[in-house]
Amino acid sequence: MNGAADYPARVAPELPTGSQVLIVGDHTNLDAVIAKLQESGIHAKTAKSMTEACECVRSGHFQAILSRPLMSDGSWRRLIDVAHHYELEFEVVLVARDFDHAGWAEALNDGAFDILETLNNQLGAAEVTKRALWAAYLKGAGPRRTAGTPQKAA
Repeated sequence: MNGAADYPARVAPELPTGSQVLIVGDHTNLDAVIAKLQESGIHAKTAKSMTEACECVRSGHFQAILSRPLMSDGSWRRLIDVAHHYELEFEVVLVARDFDHAGWAEALNDGAFDILETLNNQLGAAEVTKRALWAAYLKGAGPRRTAGTPQKAA
């Protein structure tokens, strides 16, 4: 038998505590996407320009960024430059309507985590974002500790 009852239910892992996502752009259905992400337990903030996004990611508070490939004030690659310059670990998911195979491969080689066809696929956006958050977490990204937070000795 190969019915649905023959397979155990998949348990979705909890997201790393304090995970945050930055969405870069002025997507037409941004509110619906943010609602879907929040429904999935993902906290998201927005930036309307690449300059604003670069300022936000320098804080170290974001582990995943959903971004259009090109904004009026620059390319998503600026985010990768900021990550390298400030030694930050976060994942960038590009959101585009059309991405040919050559552009897709180039983006992955340049540091993109994944490419999402559009934000119209809200469920897909949540799943890709979760994978990006875990990838960033496994690379050492996470909420930054504040100076006043004491560490306990083992």
